[in-house]
Amino acid sequence: MPRTSVAALGILLLAAVASPSGRQNPPAAPKIVHVVAERFSFTPSEITVEEGTVVELRLTSDDTAHGFRLLGPGDINVVIPKRRRGDVRVTFEAKEPGRYTFECSQVCGAGHSFMRGTLRVNAREAGPAARNRYETGERGGGS
Repeated sequence: MPRTSVAALGILLLAAVASPSGRQNPPAAPKIVHVVAERFSFTPSEITVEEGTVVELRLTSDDTAHGFRLLGPGDINVVIPKRRRGDVRVTFEAKEPGRYTFECSQVCGAGHSFMRGTLRVNAREAGPAARNRYETGERGGGS
């Protein structure tokens, strides 16, 4: 290909990317949720988001090291460092409506087995069918 054709092609590609019709919408900023682990509980212990939301959990501890396992979207399992040793950040997209349990995944004392919470992903669609699926805990489409 002659040099002028390559240059012309480059200019056309640059124009297509820079033109308003060629632009893509930037991804939405994640919803940030701060979660604190302490003495056999998470605060908040219930988190609610809408389907399709990108969520960034910022996990800290007010005492010892804890674990954080989210059973469901992304199957997240991380260790939260002891108090004043920083935070752990995890990101996931809430793709499917339903209720998901999160729990401490690192033995932290006598009340460890009670250290749980719920992440609720509400369906974007409105109407009785969506509410019914959510209330029964059914995830995904179908009837």
